[in-house]
Formats: sequence, C-alpha cells, structure tokens
Amino acid sequence: MVKRVIYPPLWLVIALVSVFALNEFLPGPRFTGLASQLIGGAILLFGLALLVLAGGLFKRAGTDMIPFKNVTALVTEGVYSWTRNPMYLGMALVLLSAAVTVGASTALLIPPLFMLVIEWRYIRPEEAMLRDLFGQQYLDYCQNVRRWL
Repeated sequence: MVKRVIYPPLWLVIALVSVFALNEFLPGPRFTGLASQLIGGAILLFGLALLVLAGGLFKRAGTDMIPFKNVTALVTEGVYSWTRNPMYLGMALVLLSAAVTVGASTALLIPPLFMLVIEWRYIRPEEAMLRDLFGQQYLDYCQNVRRWL
C-alpha cells in the first residue's frame, strides 16, 4: 500500500491558502457582492454539515476517519446513502464557499483541482481497499450510490 504523508485536511488547507492567494494576487474578473456572500455562506454551512454528519457516522460505526487506517465497517447510511464520499465532498464545498465568498473568478479553479487530487490520491485507492475488504457488499453499494453526487 502506498504511504500517504499528506492527509486530506492538509490538502484542504493548501487549497484554502491557494484560494486566498489567487484572490490577492491573481483574482481575474470579480463577482463580489451580497449575493456571493450569502451563497458562499450557505455552501459553507452545507459543507460543514456534511463533514460533521459523516464523521459522526464513522464514529458511531467504530471505524477510523483517517484514510487507510483501522477500517472496520462499511458505512452506507445517512449521508453515505447519497454520496460515497461526503467528507471529501464537504471539503470541496468548503473550498467552493471560500472561492464564491472572496469573489475571485480564478479561485473557482481550486475546488475542482482539489477534487482531482483527492480522487486520484485517496478515493480510488480507498475504493480498491474497500473492494478487497467488503467484496460484494461494497460493489452493491457502489452500484446504488455515486462517488461524488
């Protein structure tokens, strides 16, 4: 198994710094205003709710939230019934909220880049591990629930 030195929350921090750096140094066309503040705030609340709800479900199932560590249960209920990756989706929404709130069009590039990094560095290897651990149960889950949305 490949060792992952940088965990997803650190990628989130790197991406957030990138959003604010682009806002400051290379904003591109701006779209600031009350609407972007309100929309950004709503996206932030939804993203944070996903993170909290998904983390609570992992805790209740007794499995670790750290990728590739102590996986003891396949969580498929709650927010996991409509997205296989609510924590990663929540992080992407936090990034989107920051980009929308600062109003720098170039900052809107960061959330999809973050999603690409997370998908290739974490999600795909996690999916292979879960297939090995849970077999047909995981395959059935994948048939019914999309990776992101």
